Amino acid sequence: MWFISLVLTSAVSFAQVEQIDRFEVPINYLTSGYEVTSLLHDGILLHRVNSSDLSQEFEIIKLDTLFNQRWRGAIPFDKNFTITHKKFFKNSLYILARGNSYYDFILIKVDQETGRYTQYKLRNYIPFVPSEFQVNDRLGIIGGYFNKIPIVVLFDFELLRLKILPGLFNEIGELAQIKVHQDNTFDILLCARYFNREKTIWIKSYTPEGDFIIQKVLPTDGNKSLVFGRINQSVDDTKIVAGVYGNRNSEYSKGLFVAAIDPFGDSQVKYYNFADLENFFSYMKINRQKRVKYRIDKRKNKGKENRFNYRLLVHELVPYKDQFILLGEAFYPKYKSIDRSISPGFFSRSGYGYSGNSEMIFDGYRYTHATVLAFDVNGKLQWDNTFEINDVKTFNLEQFVKLKTDKERITLLYLFDNMLRTKIISGSNVIESKNTEPIKTLTEGDVVINNQTVLNKLEYWYGDYLFAYGIQNVTNTKQIGGQSERSVFFINKLKCR
Repeated sequence: MWFISLVLTSAVSFAQVEQIDRFEVPINYLTSGYEVTSLLHDGILLHRVNSSDLSQEFEIIKLDTLFNQRWRGAIPFDKNFTITHKKFFKNSLYILARGNSYYDFILIKVDQETGRYTQYKLRNYIPFVPSEFQVNDRLGIIGGYFNKIPIVVLFDFELLRLKILPGLFNEIGELAQIKVHQDNTFDILLCARYFNREKTIWIKSYTPEGDFIIQKVLPTDGNKSLVFGRINQSVDDTKIVAGVYGNRNSEYSKGLFVAAIDPFGDSQVKYYNFADLENFFSYMKINRQKRVKYRIDKRKNKGKENRFNYRLLVHELVPYKDQFILLGEAFYPKYKSIDRSISPGFFSRSGYGYSGNSEMIFDGYRYTHATVLAFDVNGKLQWDNTFEINDVKTFNLEQFVKLKTDKERITLLYLFDNMLRTKIISGSNVIESKNTEPIKTLTEGDVVINNQTVLNKLEYWYGDYLFAYGIQNVTNTKQIGGQSERSVFFINKLKCR
């Protein structure tokens, strides 16, 4: 049975984000939740894989922006295939699935208005696991690795032909990004070592049909290596590449770089040490922040460069006014000690409940803060700001913080354990400090058990709207006849005010 709420019973409305609508469907141990893909102003698609012993199908449900169901269907596909990527592009959802042999792919194109679909079976000559998937008007672009070497294959929707992108790379490297531009040209970013063994970024540009245009290798400066980056394109065809840099042979970051590449391929890389940023350390408590800045100033006065060992995920590089906004998240791996000498149900071998025979094991990634920086089209830093993340631990590295921009301010927000955290900034200034609100439930008296949400996700929708979705175990303390419990898959519609 499907539940739709057009207006939440007691609307959560605070200065930053308003929760204006909720969709629920009950689930049980035999059914799973859904993944959700934005169709922008056309609504959303709910989808999941339903499997049996002999077959499997890809179930899809289309909802409009008011959560009214428009159509529902299922696409059967070979049980030997696993879905790896979904991409919405110009009125269609594209679904990529890989075969168990890693040679074969299935590509499904679904018309979001009607639900009609076309299924393409692709046979590749080189086995690889896809890690990137993009689409333009002509091609399906699939990227991955073969023996640690980046590889990209192109499927031509007109010629119905699959080909390997020639001359991409012959060395071990990282496929950082496949970026499709509005004119259907696309860039491939690769992070790898140059002839001097310093790590840098290679940008390879292609026509909409996949023909090679030009290659650009960003120059490095001294002992600096470019670790990772993202690319975008301005209205005058200048390309902006921004990311993190570190010392040679190190995966840690000590600052950020920005490169502006003009249409002729000329570029200049600008470097910004974390110590030179106004607000990079503002996520810390005041006393710790003072100690860090004291050490920074002390090294500067001695003429020494400040060195940091941050791990920073670079997620987005988006245009904003006459600038570009870079969003990244800092994290560190966490470990814990366990005593291997203790057997279940018994004392330790030492006889005293303790033994020095301990082992450190990985205990997830702890996020510390998001950093937001603005650059002009020449790569000059305009301002920076941060958003503290002091409660997120995960075993999978992913983007948590999202940003919504308007003319005067930027809203930063993330969702974790049923709580929505928000902060509003304007340049380097904080307009409204961090606020925390629970995800609103459907009816009065609903309480989320253990205040936890499975499948915590926060995604962009359209305009000023985002949506949060996941699975909640809910109890209602005000229900007639006594307290009841239910498991639900939910979607909450959020509006940045």
